[in-house]
Amino acid sequence: MRILGVHTGIDASACLLDDGVLRYAIQEERFSGRKNHIGLPKRSIAKILEMAKLTIDQIDEVALATNYDLVSPGEEGHNAATWKVRRLVQWKLKPLYILWEDIVPELKDRAPDLFLSVTQAQRERRTAWLRSQTGYMGPVSIVDHHLCHAASGYYSSPWRDEPVLVMSKDGSGDGLCATVSIGENGQLRRIAKTKHTHSLGYLFTSVTHWMGFKAHEEEYKMAGMAPHANPKYGEPVYKQFSDLIGVEGLQFKRKVFEPLANPYVQPHLRRIFERQRFDNIAWGIEKLTEELMTTWTENAVRRTGLHKITGGGGVYMNVATNKLIRELPGVEGFFPMPTAGDTTTSIGAAYAVYAQRMKEEGSEVSIQPLGSLYLGDNFTDRDVERAIQHGPWAEADEAPPFDAQRSPNADALVADLILKGEIVTRVRGPMEFGARALGNRSILCDARDLRSVGIINRMIKSRAFWMPFAPVIMEDRADEVVKLPEYAPYMTRTFDTTPLGRKHLLAAMHQADFTVRPQILRESWNPSYYSILRAFERETGCGGMLNTSANIHGEPIVHGPGEAMRMFLRSGLRYLVLGDYLLEKKK
Repeated sequence: MRILGVHTGIDASACLLDDGVLRYAIQEERFSGRKNHIGLPKRSIAKILEMAKLTIDQIDEVALATNYDLVSPGEEGHNAATWKVRRLVQWKLKPLYILWEDIVPELKDRAPDLFLSVTQAQRERRTAWLRSQTGYMGPVSIVDHHLCHAASGYYSSPWRDEPVLVMSKDGSGDGLCATVSIGENGQLRRIAKTKHTHSLGYLFTSVTHWMGFKAHEEEYKMAGMAPHANPKYGEPVYKQFSDLIGVEGLQFKRKVFEPLANPYVQPHLRRIFERQRFDNIAWGIEKLTEELMTTWTENAVRRTGLHKITGGGGVYMNVATNKLIRELPGVEGFFPMPTAGDTTTSIGAAYAVYAQRMKEEGSEVSIQPLGSLYLGDNFTDRDVERAIQHGPWAEADEAPPFDAQRSPNADALVADLILKGEIVTRVRGPMEFGARALGNRSILCDARDLRSVGIINRMIKSRAFWMPFAPVIMEDRADEVVKLPEYAPYMTRTFDTTPLGRKHLLAAMHQADFTVRPQILRESWNPSYYSILRAFERETGCGGMLNTSANIHGEPIVHGPGEAMRMFLRSGLRYLVLGDYLLEKKK
């Protein structure tokens, strides 16, 4: 059974689930160059079909994530016209709209038949639109947003033979912001939900927006800033935030009349922000998030008696919160879905539909746990040669502004350059899926030298001065540099460092609390990438290095040779390994 998972909202994506095995997954932003691309991922679908050697007619079913599509970041609606009306009413008639936001979800719960025709018409419109854009005429299933998040975490997790506590938490989706479910025997059973008007994720995003950052994209900057604040001054801000929302049992509950999203919460934020430093605000909202998420988790563990947990939804992108959940006394195992935001709802939708079809057939639900995220396309030496031959210099009949040499062992060149203190971009092998570069679309250097942070920022990244970089660490050396290590291949878990870790990973850790968000690399997952680490370790005794994504700040991670070369030429980077070619800028 081949199921094509499709997500058309923020950070649109597509995936192929083949008999319970996730074969391919790609984000549309890699093709469009638009960060968090919104819309049908047509090029991702086409590339997946090309890699799988399939036509669209050979897909057994399309799983379309989310009942109500997102037409703008953070806004639900049927189309652009209704979204404009919603925004106008939200700002001009806020009290009435607040009542509407609270009443409609209650009506949907108590009298679902009232909305049946509206929901069915919406589903038919989306299905017809999908067919018109792709030519697909087979079965289409539309999957609830939070079921997608829950399924992505549950079926990706390593646990199969025991009940699992499955949590989802985000800003909003299909009228909800959080759910608690039990996963058992390959099926999910929801036991609690929180309506979107009580959303902690909304509040965090609103704070991000009013702090001058990009909502739905730069929340991580708030979390990264928080450890730099003095808790003495952050505590009063936290107390004011805690007057807005709390946790009651398995639900989040706002304490004010207004929903916690823009523009409703604006007056409260103005009051809280008055005469407060930016780092104290970040500390306060991060402390609230950590406290509410851990309390919610503890309540769920007590209620269900389950001690292994999976998490999906954008709030689980907060790695500091994930660390605290993992360390809770009642938690025996915690698996946050890698890149837990909406881009993985395509995967969750495909999982959910496959599980339902297996149940209908009376078959055991057999879905392979998530493996490596090298799920994208690769390129050939010929693709690299074409990119070199047809650059803008060719039109001007000039030589390229770099020297290019082909090597049968390009990764040995990478290791040699890093050992010489150089910073090298590596674009080689299948593209990773998700928000983290895992070596195949990465910038690499020696993590022992703190000067590397400033150099990389000046060359290309332009990161906020307080934001840390992250390391890649050989699996067999992890326990030397990280406390309580466990296999963490996706850069979604944070660990405290050992004294040796603070020496070997100095430039790839948070400079305030000395934590790291590592990619712990297993050789079998990426042998060529691992060979770079092994060569570096043999010469230095250090089993890790700095790894950051190959992209210009604010743009998606590069896709293939064309995008990589444009990034290379627009940046201060000197070395680029592109497939089997080493490119070095001329001095």
